[in-house]
Amino acid sequence: MITSLPNALTIFRIICIPVLVGLFFIDRPWAPWTAGGIFVIAAVTDFFDGYLARKMEVVSLLGKLLDPIADKLLVAATLLTLIAFDRITGLTFLAALAILLREILISGLREFLAGMNAPGLPVSNLAKWKTGIQMTALGMLIVGDSAPGWWQVDPVGMLLLWIAAVLTMVTGWTYLQAGLSQAMHPQSPPPASTRDQSTNRASSVG
Repeated sequence: MITSLPNALTIFRIICIPVLVGLFFIDRPWAPWTAGGIFVIAAVTDFFDGYLARKMEVVSLLGKLLDPIADKLLVAATLLTLIAFDRITGLTFLAALAILLREILISGLREFLAGMNAPGLPVSNLAKWKTGIQMTALGMLIVGDSAPGWWQVDPVGMLLLWIAAVLTMVTGWTYLQAGLSQAMHPQSPPPASTRDQSTNRASSVG
């Protein structure tokens, strides 16, 4: 249900995106810090909405739909805005491009596998590290020059983004191999009664 706390957090993350982007157009010292704070809060909700959904047993079809979409919208909007405002420059653009393309590839692959009733692509531990490093890098790049010079926010943020891009390619290749293997060796779909019971359980808890 839409009013459940996990779904509310997911929707909140989507609402944060236009606010975050809008702050880039405000030429005030506080704007980058505010944008960075909003990004951190939005990124943290990515962990808590899934955790709370399982803890509170309110895993819903709506949540399963919106959660990955919200994540990718947040990352894509932030990367494109950083590029537009010259916070990501030079060859680091390639790191951002790799991250964006991987997100599109894996999203399409997961959608295709779901249509085949395949096991899918569960998130790996390395992918979780990638996400953590990626979010840290983006948060630092949002603050950028507003931070004291001795913090070295921009160089560290660029370095972390490259590390995230490398992990993106590694995990993306792993996911691609697993996805192609499932696509080439499809499993028989579960009986209709089993699918119906699964759907009922998912919808009944939220």
